[in-house]
Amino acid sequence: MFLSEEKILELEKKANDIRQSIIEMLIEAGSGHTAGPLGMADVFTLFYFHILKHDPKNPSWEDRDRLVLSNGHICPVLYATMAHSGYFPVEELKTLRKLGTRLQGHPHREYLSYLETSSGPLGLGLSQATGMALADRLDGKEKDRFIYCFMSDGEQNEGNSWEAIMLAGKNKLRNLIVVVDRNNIQIDGFTENIMPLEPFADKWRAFNWHVIEIGGHDFRALNEAVEEAQTIYEKPTVIISHNIPGKGVHEFERNYKWHGYDPNSAKSKEDYTIALNELRTLGGKIKSEHQ
Repeated sequence: MFLSEEKILELEKKANDIRQSIIEMLIEAGSGHTAGPLGMADVFTLFYFHILKHDPKNPSWEDRDRLVLSNGHICPVLYATMAHSGYFPVEELKTLRKLGTRLQGHPHREYLSYLETSSGPLGLGLSQATGMALADRLDGKEKDRFIYCFMSDGEQNEGNSWEAIMLAGKNKLRNLIVVVDRNNIQIDGFTENIMPLEPFADKWRAFNWHVIEIGGHDFRALNEAVEEAQTIYEKPTVIISHNIPGKGVHEFERNYKWHGYDPNSAKSKEDYTIALNELRTLGGKIKSEHQ
């Protein structure tokens, strides 16, 4: 999965477009989550436009890779990425959280069949992904595709996350690859103040997982981490992706209040308008930095 400089430039521009769509969606909806979607935009972009084996024109393709989003509240980045990759029109993003929309406030397969799972209650996604990986083993498809699960760091507070981690490690599910959004925030504050997770990597290793740590906004490093994960045959892999919450908007970055901020007040509408302008300006800078 070689990444050329030209491809990295293309991915950076696409991620910036996706971030703009996220802000536009939230302004239109008047509610939703901000920091997590912006922080994960680079990860989603790399997967949907470079890594995943999938076909937007044939979303039920049997041999596709599976991507399970466990922390469903960051669905604006999932919807925006899917729209930009061709699953449905970008214009539909403006229906986020509206009555009758396919784009519910948390992903719901009954409304949007392109999704692999419905999600919302934190800590459940890895159990679902583990079940998919076990099913592929039983069906003899373990070598044909990968099961990816995106998780938040805050949901590691949930006990059922660790039950799934233990089960997957015990069964040595080599086609299961987890990406944890290690952005260090949750709705009430910083993770290490609410419920400390460190030594985080050592905990996963203790449950028989291969562990890789990377900076989540470095496309080359993330791509190499996935390549490494795909070569590990004796255990599942977790990629701990150190992301900046609110990435791309200076005021939002590393500030936990933007985890789930209300975009509906006059002050927040002004903040979001400024954010959108900042991202649009950044789009022009990306190209010049590579010239």
